[in-house]
Amino acid sequence: MADAAISPDPELVDALRALSNPVRLQLLQWLREPERHFPMEAAIADPAEVGVCVSHIQAKAGLAQSTVSAYLAELQRAGLVRATRIGKWTHYKRDEGRIAALVEQLGRTL
Repeated sequence: MADAAISPDPELVDALRALSNPVRLQLLQWLREPERHFPMEAAIADPAEVGVCVSHIQAKAGLAQSTVSAYLAELQRAGLVRATRIGKWTHYKRDEGRIAALVEQLGRTL
């Protein structure tokens, strides 16, 4: 019964909540291979180093910019992506270290 009183790690819960939305999960999948999913010739920064511009993510998703920004903010709060500003543009990149730690934690927890 003592195990029932132990609550799950809040960071793990936040990450799983962020991943529970199919669009947020899709965004994270696209960001795994940005060169495959986004136009590289239109990039103002190296997507492998800095990430993909939110405007390119929004165009691919076909959703309102505010909706895409909210989805990316949720992924960022969960630590799954990092945001970098270049001029007036925000670029998003997966946080591979955090994702690997999350997968490891899930393996230990479940």
